[in-house]
Amino acid sequence: MMENDKAIGVKAEREPTVYIVDDDLDMRDSLQWLMKTVGLRAEVFPSASSFLASFKTGGAGCLVFDVRMPGTGGLDLYEELVARGEGMPVIFITAFADVPMAIRAMKSGAIEFVEKPFNRQSLLDRVQRAIKNDVERLRQKADRDAALRRFRLLTDKEREVLALIKEGQPNKAISAALGITPRAVEMRRAGLMKKLGARNLAELFRLSIEAESATDKNLGDDR
Repeated sequence: MMENDKAIGVKAEREPTVYIVDDDLDMRDSLQWLMKTVGLRAEVFPSASSFLASFKTGGAGCLVFDVRMPGTGGLDLYEELVARGEGMPVIFITAFADVPMAIRAMKSGAIEFVEKPFNRQSLLDRVQRAIKNDVERLRQKADRDAALRRFRLLTDKEREVLALIKEGQPNKAISAALGITPRAVEMRRAGLMKKLGARNLAELFRLSIEAESATDKNLGDDR
Protein backbone atom coordinates (compact mmCIF):
# COMPACT_ATOMS: atom_id res chain seq x y z
CA MET A 1 0.00 0.00 0.00
CA MET A 2 1.27 3.45 -0.90
CA GLU A 3 2.13 5.84 1.95
CA ASN A 4 -0.61 8.31 1.03
CA ASP A 5 -3.12 5.46 0.97
CA LYS A 6 -2.43 4.50 4.58
CA ALA A 7 -4.40 7.48 5.82
CA ILE A 8 -7.44 6.16 3.99
CA GLY A 9 -7.69 3.25 6.38
CA VAL A 10 -7.70 5.48 9.43
CA LYS A 11 -11.43 6.07 9.37
CA ALA A 12 -12.17 2.39 8.98
CA GLU A 13 -9.76 1.55 11.85
CA ARG A 14 -11.21 4.13 14.25
CA GLU A 15 -12.83 2.54 17.29
CA PRO A 16 -16.29 1.33 16.20
CA THR A 17 -19.20 3.09 17.90
CA VAL A 18 -22.76 2.04 18.62
CA TYR A 19 -25.12 5.01 18.30
CA ILE A 20 -28.26 4.54 20.40
CA VAL A 21 -31.28 6.81 19.92
CA ASP A 22 -34.22 6.20 22.26
CA ASP A 23 -36.48 8.61 24.12
CA ASP A 24 -36.68 6.24 27.10
CA LEU A 25 -33.92 7.12 29.59
CA ASP A 26 -33.92 3.70 31.25
CA MET A 27 -33.64 1.99 27.87
CA ARG A 28 -30.77 4.25 26.82
CA ASP A 29 -28.87 3.56 30.01
CA SER A 30 -29.55 -0.16 29.77
CA LEU A 31 -28.39 -0.39 26.17
CA GLN A 32 -25.27 1.68 26.82
CA TRP A 33 -24.37 -0.52 29.78
CA LEU A 34 -24.99 -3.64 27.69
CA MET A 35 -22.61 -2.48 24.96
CA LYS A 36 -19.93 -1.61 27.49
CA THR A 37 -20.06 -5.11 29.00
CA VAL A 38 -18.46 -6.42 25.80
CA GLY A 39 -16.10 -3.48 25.32
CA LEU A 40 -18.13 -1.63 22.71
CA ARG A 41 -18.08 2.17 22.66
CA ALA A 42 -21.63 3.52 22.84
CA GLU A 43 -23.09 7.01 22.50
CA VAL A 44 -26.70 7.66 23.50
CA PHE A 45 -29.20 10.30 22.38
CA PRO A 46 -32.76 11.08 23.56
CA SER A 47 -34.02 12.23 20.16
CA ALA A 48 -33.34 12.25 16.43
CA SER A 49 -32.50 15.96 16.51
CA SER A 50 -29.89 15.57 19.26
CA PHE A 51 -28.31 12.70 17.34
CA LEU A 52 -28.16 14.59 14.05
CA ALA A 53 -26.64 17.60 15.79
CA SER A 54 -23.58 15.66 16.88
CA PHE A 55 -23.26 12.66 14.57
CA LYS A 56 -20.23 12.73 12.27
CA THR A 57 -19.92 10.14 9.54
CA GLY A 58 -16.66 8.35 8.75
CA GLY A 59 -15.96 5.69 11.36
CA ALA A 60 -17.33 2.18 11.54
CA GLY A 61 -20.24 1.37 13.79
CA CYS A 62 -23.86 0.45 14.17
CA LEU A 63 -27.06 2.42 14.68
CA VAL A 64 -29.65 1.28 17.23
CA PHE A 65 -32.85 3.29 16.82
CA ASP A 66 -36.15 3.14 18.64
CA VAL A 67 -38.86 3.20 15.97
CA ARG A 68 -41.44 5.29 17.81
CA MET A 69 -40.24 8.50 19.41
CA PRO A 70 -41.76 11.98 19.85
CA GLY A 71 -41.09 14.06 16.76
CA THR A 72 -38.89 12.19 14.32
CA GLY A 73 -39.06 8.41 14.72
CA GLY A 74 -36.33 5.90 14.05
CA LEU A 75 -37.45 5.02 10.52
CA ASP A 76 -37.61 8.65 9.41
CA LEU A 77 -34.25 9.30 11.04
CA TYR A 78 -32.58 6.45 9.20
CA GLU A 79 -34.14 7.44 5.88
CA GLU A 80 -32.68 10.91 6.43
CA LEU A 81 -29.23 9.38 6.96
CA VAL A 82 -29.59 7.24 3.82
CA ALA A 83 -30.52 10.37 1.85
CA ARG A 84 -27.29 11.94 3.11
CA GLY A 85 -25.29 8.97 1.86
CA GLU A 86 -24.68 7.26 5.21
CA GLY A 87 -24.35 3.49 4.84
CA MET A 88 -23.90 2.45 8.45
CA PRO A 89 -26.07 -0.58 9.36
CA VAL A 90 -29.05 -0.09 11.65
CA ILE A 91 -30.99 -2.16 14.13
CA PHE A 92 -34.53 -0.95 14.81
CA ILE A 93 -36.06 -1.62 18.20
CA THR A 94 -39.74 -1.24 18.99
CA ALA A 95 -42.41 -2.34 21.42
CA PHE A 96 -45.04 -2.01 18.69
CA ALA A 97 -44.03 -4.47 16.01
CA ASP A 98 -46.26 -4.71 12.96
CA VAL A 99 -45.79 -6.02 9.43
CA PRO A 100 -45.93 -2.71 7.49
CA MET A 101 -43.37 -1.18 9.84
CA ALA A 102 -41.03 -4.14 9.45
CA ILE A 103 -41.34 -4.02 5.65
CA ARG A 104 -40.54 -0.31 5.61
CA ALA A 105 -37.54 -0.92 7.86
CA MET A 106 -36.13 -3.57 5.56
CA LYS A 107 -36.68 -1.46 2.44
CA SER A 108 -34.82 1.42 4.04
CA GLY A 109 -31.75 -0.78 4.37
CA ALA A 110 -32.15 -2.02 7.95
CA ILE A 111 -30.38 -5.24 8.75
CA GLU A 112 -32.46 -6.07 11.82
CA PHE A 113 -35.86 -5.36 13.33
CA VAL A 114 -36.10 -6.28 17.03
CA GLU A 115 -39.21 -6.31 19.20
CA LYS A 116 -39.11 -5.44 22.90
CA PRO A 117 -38.52 -7.22 25.19
CA PHE A 118 -35.44 -8.67 23.51
CA ASN A 119 -32.77 -11.17 24.46
CA ARG A 120 -29.65 -9.22 25.43
CA GLN A 121 -27.15 -11.70 24.02
CA SER A 122 -29.09 -11.91 20.79
CA LEU A 123 -28.99 -8.12 20.45
CA LEU A 124 -25.25 -8.06 21.20
CA ASP A 125 -24.64 -10.72 18.55
CA ARG A 126 -26.53 -8.65 15.99
CA VAL A 127 -24.69 -5.46 16.91
CA GLN A 128 -21.29 -7.13 16.68
CA ARG A 129 -22.19 -8.69 13.34
CA ALA A 130 -23.35 -5.31 12.06
CA ILE A 131 -20.09 -3.65 13.14
CA LYS A 132 -18.04 -6.38 11.46
CA ASN A 133 -19.97 -5.81 8.23
CA ASP A 134 -19.50 -2.05 8.49
CA VAL A 135 -15.74 -2.36 9.01
CA GLU A 136 -15.59 -4.43 5.83
CA ARG A 137 -17.78 -1.92 3.98
CA LEU A 138 -15.42 0.92 4.87
CA ARG A 139 -12.36 -1.15 3.97
CA GLN A 140 -13.75 -1.84 0.53
CA LYS A 141 -14.65 1.81 0.06
CA ALA A 142 -11.12 2.83 1.10
CA ASP A 143 -9.64 0.41 -1.45
CA ARG A 144 -11.88 1.78 -4.20
CA ASP A 145 -11.10 5.41 -3.37
CA ALA A 146 -7.35 4.73 -3.17
CA ALA A 147 -7.42 3.01 -6.57
CA LEU A 148 -9.32 5.93 -8.08
CA ARG A 149 -6.79 8.44 -6.76
CA ARG A 150 -3.95 6.43 -8.28
CA PHE A 151 -5.68 6.25 -11.66
CA ARG A 152 -6.07 10.02 -11.67
CA LEU A 153 -2.27 10.27 -11.69
CA LEU A 154 -2.06 8.67 -15.14
CA THR A 155 -1.35 10.77 -18.22
CA ASP A 156 -3.63 10.58 -21.25
CA LYS A 157 -0.97 8.56 -23.10
CA GLU A 158 -0.73 6.08 -20.25
CA ARG A 159 -4.51 5.76 -20.21
CA GLU A 160 -4.46 4.91 -23.92
CA VAL A 161 -2.00 2.11 -23.27
CA LEU A 162 -3.97 0.91 -20.28
CA ALA A 163 -7.20 0.69 -22.27
CA LEU A 164 -5.51 -1.56 -24.85
CA ILE A 165 -3.86 -3.68 -22.14
CA LYS A 166 -7.28 -4.29 -20.63
CA GLU A 167 -8.45 -5.47 -24.05
CA GLY A 168 -5.70 -8.09 -23.96
CA GLN A 169 -3.54 -6.46 -26.64
CA PRO A 170 0.19 -7.33 -26.62
CA ASN A 171 2.82 -4.60 -26.81
CA LYS A 172 3.31 -5.08 -30.56
CA ALA A 173 -0.39 -4.57 -31.27
CA ILE A 174 -0.51 -1.54 -28.95
CA SER A 175 2.48 -0.08 -30.77
CA ALA A 176 0.70 -0.44 -34.12
CA ALA A 177 -2.62 0.89 -32.80
CA LEU A 178 -1.09 4.03 -31.30
CA GLY A 179 1.56 4.60 -33.93
CA ILE A 180 4.42 4.57 -31.45
CA THR A 181 7.49 2.39 -31.01
CA PRO A 182 7.42 -0.80 -28.94
CA ARG A 183 9.97 0.88 -26.65
CA ALA A 184 7.53 3.76 -26.04
CA VAL A 185 4.80 1.24 -25.20
CA GLU A 186 7.10 -0.45 -22.68
CA MET A 187 7.96 2.88 -21.07
CA ARG A 188 4.32 3.95 -20.76
CA ARG A 189 3.38 0.53 -19.47
CA ALA A 190 6.13 0.62 -16.84
CA GLY A 191 5.11 4.15 -15.85
CA LEU A 192 1.46 3.34 -15.32
CA MET A 193 2.27 0.14 -13.44
CA LYS A 194 4.54 2.13 -11.09
CA LYS A 195 1.97 4.87 -10.49
CA LEU A 196 -0.75 2.35 -9.76
CA GLY A 197 1.48 0.21 -7.55
CA ALA A 198 0.61 -2.86 -9.62
CA ARG A 199 3.21 -5.63 -9.68
CA ASN A 200 1.52 -7.71 -12.35
CA LEU A 201 -1.49 -7.76 -14.70
CA ALA A 202 -3.73 -9.39 -12.12
CA GLU A 203 -3.19 -6.48 -9.71
CA LEU A 204 -3.61 -4.01 -12.57
CA PHE A 205 -7.01 -5.45 -13.48
CA ARG A 206 -8.08 -5.52 -9.81
CA LEU A 207 -7.15 -1.88 -9.31
CA SER A 208 -8.93 -0.96 -12.52
CA ILE A 209 -12.12 -2.64 -11.34
CA GLU A 210 -11.90 -0.89 -7.96
CA ALA A 211 -11.37 2.50 -9.61
CA GLU A 212 -14.30 1.98 -11.98
CA SER A 213 -16.47 0.93 -9.03
CA ALA A 214 -15.53 4.10 -7.14
CA THR A 215 -16.27 6.22 -10.21
CA ASP A 216 -19.68 4.61 -10.67
CA LYS A 217 -20.49 5.09 -6.98
CA ASN A 218 -19.51 8.77 -7.10
CA LEU A 219 -21.63 9.32 -10.20
CA GLY A 220 -24.54 7.63 -8.49
CA ASP A 221 -24.18 9.89 -5.45
CA ASP A 222 -24.24 12.98 -7.70
CA ARG A 223 -27.53 12.03 -9.35
